[in-house]
Amino acid sequence: MTNSPDGGYRPSRRDVLRPIEYVGGAAIAAVFTAFIVLFGTRDWTITLITLGGVFIIVLMVLALLSMTVKPNAGEHGDGSGGDPERRQGGDRSGH
Repeated sequence: MTNSPDGGYRPSRRDVLRPIEYVGGAAIAAVFTAFIVLFGTRDWTITLITLGGVFIIVLMVLALLSMTVKPNAGEHGDGSGGDPERRQGGDRSGH
C-alpha cells in the first residue's frame, strides 16, 4: 500500500489487479477443460457443466492458496527467518 495525497492508504496496482489474475487463470483452465470434454463427448450440456464446475473449483483453490502464502511483514524480509537471535540488534545474551 502507498500513501495517497489525501493522507489515506491506496493499494498498489499489483494488489488491485490480483483478483483479475485469479479469475483469468480460472477461466483459462475452465475453457481448456471444456474443450477437452467437448471433443471427447460432443455434448454441449456436459461441456457447459464442466466449464462452470472447473471455473469455480480452480477459482476457490487459487483464492485459498493465496491466503495461505501471504507473508507477515513483521516476520519476513529481515533475513533472520524469524529467529530473534539472528536479527540485528536482537537479544543475544540469553544463551
